[in-house]
Amino acid sequence: MLATPGILRARAAWPDGPIRIVAPFPPGGSADLICRLVQTPLQQSLGVPVVIENRPGGSGAVGTAAVARDRADGQSFVLVFDSHVINPLLNPTLGFDPEKDLRAVMLVATAPMLITTPDAKPYKTLADVIAVARQGTDRISFGTVGVGSLAHLTMERLQQVTGTQMVHVPYRGGGPMSTAAMAGEIDLAVASVVGLGRQVGTSLRPLAQSGASRSPRRPDIPTIGEAGVAGVASEAFWGFCTQSGVSDAIVTRFNAALVDALATPAVRHPLESQGCTVMASSPDEFDRFLGEQSAIWSKVVRERHITAQ
Repeated sequence: MLATPGILRARAAWPDGPIRIVAPFPPGGSADLICRLVQTPLQQSLGVPVVIENRPGGSGAVGTAAVARDRADGQSFVLVFDSHVINPLLNPTLGFDPEKDLRAVMLVATAPMLITTPDAKPYKTLADVIAVARQGTDRISFGTVGVGSLAHLTMERLQQVTGTQMVHVPYRGGGPMSTAAMAGEIDLAVASVVGLGRQVGTSLRPLAQSGASRSPRRPDIPTIGEAGVAGVASEAFWGFCTQSGVSDAIVTRFNAALVDALATPAVRHPLESQGCTVMASSPDEFDRFLGEQSAIWSKVVRERHITAQ
């Protein structure tokens, strides 16, 4: 009972001015899209402006570092992508410790990755790609949103299982990668269904999806397993974090505002229509999820000797 007035004062004092949400990738990608979808309902719920700031670089690490180093006043948040759990393994000089400097707020959504190819390329199936890759090294190039992204690690696992070697071409976000793919600069574009959604079926031909089972939103696209490669499965994820020193009261209120935003058709339908599963988790659930993902993909990083360079 003695703590209740203090908690109420904290809630009344927050938010104290505009809230900043950092999208650590360029405009046009999945992280940017999700931030902008929740922007208006968050403003309505919290009663203050919500400013989206794109801070690309380092597979999301640059923008995340900007939030990790900010004051722990609950005025800034970052939408982390699946690369978030791998960046510390690839770059020991990130300038922040994700476990010590950040706290989980919400797992927003998950989605399978799509392995796609530009329409101008000859590949009709994933088996076609693997057959060409087996003819020799450096024959197939694949683009992702960066070194250590889940798309990159999924493709590394694919090469490991099939005994092939392909050329990884990292981009600074889904938008630049899609543009390069449509220009025919790479053989494959690999990203979440959100990041590639508008191009799939128009300028990009889907070959496989990375989930353990077919997405109900993309039932026509086979899984990697169904395409003939067993033992390769993954799903992209997006979630909000803030500084570790932000109070439980603020994190709880921001999480509740996000839950309300994700329940609105204007936010939920665009995500689900592109193949996402909306999670809207609790902070504790997202924290456990991050630990599980780190354990899974750090093994691939070690086995494939993946480095930031």
